[in-house]
Amino acid sequence: MANHKSAEKRIRNSENKRERNRYQAKTMRNALKDLRATKNKEEAAKKLPEIASMLDKLAKKNVIHKNKAANLKSSLSKHVKSLS
Repeated sequence: MANHKSAEKRIRNSENKRERNRYQAKTMRNALKDLRATKNKEEAAKKLPEIASMLDKLAKKNVIHKNKAANLKSSLSKHVKSLS
């Protein structure tokens, strides 16, 4: 266990950050799944900017890597363009 007050605080803070990161990452994955399941082009085009913004924010906060965010945005935009 922790031997210093600062180490105990660090444990508390890291646990809170871990829970927040897990929540945000799970929310992102669910949003991606919803967009990929969408068959309607207008609806998908409407969701795309919201998800792109979410990915940018998560990359900025280092929840996901910036290149992963870029790759996901690219593949999602391709998916939306391919819908009829």
